[in-house]
Amino acid sequence: MTEVEVRPARAVCVPLPENMGSVQPGGGVCYRVELAWGRLRRGYLRAFRPAYVRRMVQLRQGDLQGAPHAILDPRDLKYCGNRCQASWPPEADRFGWRARLPVARWGWAELLLIGGLLWAVALGLAWLPAPFGLSALVPVALSALLLVFFRDPPRRVPVGAGLVVAPADGTVVEITHLDDDPFIAGAAVRIGIFLSILDVHINRAPTRARVIQLEYQPGQFINALRARSTVVNEALRIALEEDEPPYRRMVVRQISGAIARRIVCQLRPGQRIGRGAKFGMIKLGSRTELILPAKGLSVQVAEGAHVKAGTTVLARFEPADET
Repeated sequence: MTEVEVRPARAVCVPLPENMGSVQPGGGVCYRVELAWGRLRRGYLRAFRPAYVRRMVQLRQGDLQGAPHAILDPRDLKYCGNRCQASWPPEADRFGWRARLPVARWGWAELLLIGGLLWAVALGLAWLPAPFGLSALVPVALSALLLVFFRDPPRRVPVGAGLVVAPADGTVVEITHLDDDPFIAGAAVRIGIFLSILDVHINRAPTRARVIQLEYQPGQFINALRARSTVVNEALRIALEEDEPPYRRMVVRQISGAIARRIVCQLRPGQRIGRGAKFGMIKLGSRTELILPAKGLSVQVAEGAHVKAGTTVLARFEPADET
């Protein structure tokens, strides 16, 4: 008698936890400034642009239930797109061009506020007599580094059955075999990627999948190179299930570091995402882990390899036997 393999049932989506009130659950000063600006902007639109507000209401699609504040146009979804299902058709979004800029949208506040402060300091130092005026180059260099950090270059995603691409740029610092993972329901392989401050920090989906669950864990901010950081640091766990047979399960974990203090994830349970699609970032140095089922898996990288999100093939699954 041939042994029949019993595969786990299709995963059931779990509602978003209460501690994920926005796509950046850790908050932050720049985040609060942006929210305050949003309130001022909505007040201006209601007072001076009522025709625009009415037009946006007519063009809006989806449900506003769960949104923490008023949604007048697409800009209001930046930090709460995971809390509701509202959207606008691409042709109705006057601000769609922002997504095509080579800078992470989630970093604009940091670039304007921190970058502006650095340039103000540089201008002040430039007035000092020589050679002290040369110290103005330090904040200028830091502002340039900030721009480099928030860059968002386009990526060419490889096509092919069973491919799993890197969810983050950085150096592979861990490839560990696990006897059992509760969500995967079996043996698994964990691949850890360390992101330095010079790496691109946009996170991308490892494969085409459906979002099953998100879990946000507040925590510490120790160096992401230390093994203990995976346990005690602020982290966000994203449980995924492939969107086609054999519906393999996998987990992506965004982990903050000593400098990174803000995790961004715009996904919501039940959402479908394509391989290599952007879904968030970790601001200023961090770690990203990918946990994959071990069955039929061939890891394509070694520890020490430098990988690119959405481009580098981390692993490959052998074709599933559906007989």
